[in-house]
Amino acid sequence: MNLPIAFEEKMKSLLGEEEYNAYLQCFDEPRHYGLRVNTRKISVEDFLKIAPWPLTPVPWISNGFYYDGSVYQPAKHPYYYAGLYYLQEPSAMTPADRLPVEPGDKVLDVCAAPGGKATELGAKLKGEGVLVANDISNSRARGLLKNLELFGIGNMLVISEEPGKLMEFFPEYFDKILIDAPCSGEGMFRKEKKMVKAWEEHGPAFFSRLQQSIITQAASMLRPGGMLLYSTCTFDPLENERTIEYLLSQHPEFEICEMDGYEGFEKGRPELTEQKIDGMEKTVRIFPHKMHGEGHYLALLKKGNVAPGERKEKTGNKKGGKKIPEDLEAFLKELNIELDPARFDLREERVYYMPEDLPALKGVRFLRSGLLLGELKKKRFEPSQALAMYLKKKTIKRRWIFPSMMIVS
Repeated sequence: MNLPIAFEEKMKSLLGEEEYNAYLQCFDEPRHYGLRVNTRKISVEDFLKIAPWPLTPVPWISNGFYYDGSVYQPAKHPYYYAGLYYLQEPSAMTPADRLPVEPGDKVLDVCAAPGGKATELGAKLKGEGVLVANDISNSRARGLLKNLELFGIGNMLVISEEPGKLMEFFPEYFDKILIDAPCSGEGMFRKEKKMVKAWEEHGPAFFSRLQQSIITQAASMLRPGGMLLYSTCTFDPLENERTIEYLLSQHPEFEICEMDGYEGFEKGRPELTEQKIDGMEKTVRIFPHKMHGEGHYLALLKKGNVAPGERKEKTGNKKGGKKIPEDLEAFLKELNIELDPARFDLREERVYYMPEDLPALKGVRFLRSGLLLGELKKKRFEPSQALAMYLKKKTIKRRWIFPSMMIVS
């Protein structure tokens, strides 16, 4: 493969001559295909019982697996359309896996489309808290919404805004933030040859300025004590260690945190920063000649500490009990699920179930806010496809199981 001379020289300097040759050799190896199980819908153990193709574990991702993409096509299987898994490059599974999201957290995915990270973050919330999934591109955000609905994520807001605008509405609001930043894509050269031409048009210097803007804007939306994970799919220090260095220079209240390691992970390089930042070795570099995955960089950071009494109590977005339309109430009686009437939002015929504790969001460009339950038609309630994907077998009182079909709860 013909690589730009400037890129070759940089990689030789980064890796050394001998290791650079090993890196070049990996371009002749087949790419790795990955599948990540949606643990909101099915356990890994149960999925392995029904998986129709041979799977090999991705050793550093508990719900990640390799499959042979030259033989099998999981994207055409009914399980894919049931939202039981997401097809994702193995290294790209790492950022959402290493951000320690817990049920009840308020989570922001800043650059979320097409949803590879957001779907995992939503699954980790287990229906509690809120996931705000944002992408500046409205068309890409539509694909993001589709994937989140497929995964059965209901406690979500899907937004298409500049990160700078989100700052106005979410000051120090989030417990966890993930930034899978737009980058020069050097780590994807082996997988996607077209990335080389894109790199020649817009290289690391172009993306570095954008990354610095995004990460500092995100920092203002993270509460004290919250955690931020920054990732790229590139090798250039300008987009990786030096972006973290820039954040620390602007927000010294942040500190770099350790992540769960793996034998193929390489430590970040303090010597590549201008100030030789201590702790940069806690960040992670992933190289394709050392792992069965493409190139990535990850840094996990914590924002200061929560002083006693500093964290704000939930104010909630409740406005008291709401009268539920009779047709909707009759439908809900057929479900084994408890819904808080105060969280229903009726917009003309459509009925939404909103996440808790949201700020006022007038002026934000939404694609979806909350779970679309369905529409109130004349003398009936018509449930939505999003609700169908959200529900589990145990939440439905009356159901029909057809002998010729395999039903998965």
